[in-house]
Amino acid sequence: MTLFFDPPRWPRHGKLWGHLISDSAVDELHAAARALGIPPRGFDRDHYDVPAELRDSLLALGAVEVTNADLIKILRASGLRVTAKQRRESS
Repeated sequence: MTLFFDPPRWPRHGKLWGHLISDSAVDELHAAARALGIPPRGFDRDHYDVPAELRDSLLALGAVEVTNADLIKILRASGLRVTAKQRRESS
């Protein structure tokens, strides 16, 4: 399993946010989030929202920083991607 994250660029709650994904297993993604102190509410079906200040911690954990476009490609290739259509259908 490899963890990937994109550069934070989405503003919310006075912070910039990015995304953290796994290329193979949601369970391992949850374990990594717990290790980083990211609360469960940060999980959005196929990724965690992560604030910019966790960048160094993500790198120390072995996560790889990639572009947003590459993050989506990796997530799709993993089979873990939840599409916008799936999000609407389950709401």
